Amino acid sequence: MAGWNATDIPDQKGRTAVVTGANSGIGYVTARELARRGARVVLACRSEARGTEALDRLGAEVPGAEAEFVRLDLGDLASVREFAATYTRERDRLDLLINNAGVMALPYGHTVDGFETQFGVNHLGHFALTGLLLPVLLGTPGARVVTVSSGMHAVSNIDITDLNSERRYRRWIAYGRSKTANLLFTHELARRVTAAGADLVAAAAHPGYAATNLQTAGLKLEGRTAVERVVLIGNRYFAQSADAGALPTLYAATAPGVRPDSFTGPALLGWRGSPARSRRAGWTLNDRAGEMLWEESERLTGVVCDQLKA
Repeated sequence: MAGWNATDIPDQKGRTAVVTGANSGIGYVTARELARRGARVVLACRSEARGTEALDRLGAEVPGAEAEFVRLDLGDLASVREFAATYTRERDRLDLLINNAGVMALPYGHTVDGFETQFGVNHLGHFALTGLLLPVLLGTPGARVVTVSSGMHAVSNIDITDLNSERRYRRWIAYGRSKTANLLFTHELARRVTAAGADLVAAAAHPGYAATNLQTAGLKLEGRTAVERVVLIGNRYFAQSADAGALPTLYAATAPGVRPDSFTGPALLGWRGSPARSRRAGWTLNDRAGEMLWEESERLTGVVCDQLKA
């Protein structure tokens, strides 16, 4: 992996990718670089205005790119179902599903379906999307599902008895739990794929400390301008760019020999640098915890993955 960068992405012609949250940050860079290497890319974003603006920007940066915007709100399971139904009706292959979109350290709130926002968007929305797209993923030889987690998963394991933080809400703990859920989901998906003998790789990645709007979204909602300024200063002087932050995702999605349930992040202390194998908390490799989270996610979302029974 040493020195791996976007120029090392293999030819993606004939391949199709769905990238959630592709309107900005590492999601946009991921979509752009996949398109640059010839992939047909679907920018799956909540905001139509930001999604279409990103599509126009991508077209200007990569002339001739095969890309389109399709609305997807991961905080609304009806939107997830509509997106998946349209996709599977209109297309017969999906090579790359990049579960990138996310929210971070928001004030306490709920999704449309009543889930705590960070858990609902970061995990349940992507769980449902992946489950609903499984038929086309499993029908595409060599398909991959890459879920973007965070080094912040290490701040907390999930609490299977309080997944929606109803007993007590601490924004950073809730964020860490949602990112642990991303890794447990990847672990369990990889286990089930192996048991089924399916041709699908489930992997995870994280961007390290990358300068994106993710860090300031919650602060803007609360009008915490002083803290927002401090974060922006940190982003300017200490964070790596969104282009660099997207490299672990791009590696996990395209590099040859990526192993199931691998976790790729920046090489230098997990903060910045070329893609490398990343450390992860032991609780994200617990088979029983992964199975319990999967079963509870099926119950909460109503999306039952019949193709990959335990």
